[in-house]
Amino acid sequence: MRLFSKSFIVRLIKLRNQMGVFWPLMVSQLSIAGVVVLAVYGYMELEGWSMSDSIYMVIITLSTVGFGEVQPLSSEGRMLTSFLILAGVGNFAFILGAFSQLLVEGKFFHFIGSRRVVKTISKLKGHCVVCGYGRIGSVVVDEIIAEAQDVVVIEHDPEAVKNLQEEGILYIEGDATSDEVLMQSGIANAKNLITALSEDAANVYVVLSARQMNQNLNIVSRASTPQRVSKLKQAGADSVILPNHIGGLRLAQSVLRPTVTSFMELAYGRSTMAIQMEELTISADSPLVGKDLIQSELRPKFNLIVIAIKKDNQDMIFNPEGRTVLEAGNTIIAVGAQEQLEEFAQLL
Repeated sequence: MRLFSKSFIVRLIKLRNQMGVFWPLMVSQLSIAGVVVLAVYGYMELEGWSMSDSIYMVIITLSTVGFGEVQPLSSEGRMLTSFLILAGVGNFAFILGAFSQLLVEGKFFHFIGSRRVVKTISKLKGHCVVCGYGRIGSVVVDEIIAEAQDVVVIEHDPEAVKNLQEEGILYIEGDATSDEVLMQSGIANAKNLITALSEDAANVYVVLSARQMNQNLNIVSRASTPQRVSKLKQAGADSVILPNHIGGLRLAQSVLRPTVTSFMELAYGRSTMAIQMEELTISADSPLVGKDLIQSELRPKFNLIVIAIKKDNQDMIFNPEGRTVLEAGNTIIAVGAQEQLEEFAQLL
């Protein structure tokens, strides 16, 4: 059920972004349709009328033509009619406003469209900013959206911007190395930044600027060569990824250790098995704080396998013992079914 709701929210957000100025008009149409259906059902239940009489009563009421009542109304029927009049007038006003907005913004969409996007982005909190929507950046964005997380892309290539518009993804069109563009992406309120630009020098500049704007930002950057890793970390990156190096290792391991590679696909949710690997952080108010792994009953209750535990300012503890005490801020890396992982996450 939770997976369905998450998927529905993702599709709804993408639909809203894709429709743009048409979104209020669609919402208003759905709203008036809902009022009509509820009113017809109400007359049939409260007054015992037929469907044809109920529909006719709703039409003449909403149209305000002034015709008489189909049949004498009870007190409950009059209350329903009063609600129908108020809801109908309100919805028609909303439709008129949405249609007027569509006419106005249709002419000046190219001029004020970017302002509307920036206004939406300014309301985001804890989102992820991705610089670059190329071969790597597009994969990153798809993965983040699949987890129902808010993401803002900074891109200057017209073709990539067109793809972002078609996909309904929030974006800022411009150069990521510009401080103004970074501010428009809501970097001050963002939780994560991923720089996937093709040039290492541009990634260094973006990391340096972003770190000054948000000291608590988690920054992950792309690098083309190992020699650039130290510069990116000095600029403020928390983690640096070498896509070419990782891709080469993955190809080699697929040949040398195919079974291990298949198991590691669990971490990326690409396995055909009904299990996956997930990392979960223990909050300060979790009932698991102060308990060891045996007392937490992860295995008997949730059928989860704990592979490792990351404690604050300590190395990763692999294959932790049953007496390992869980503390607030610990990150647990576990393998299990998606449903069990979600149930366990509720305790955190």
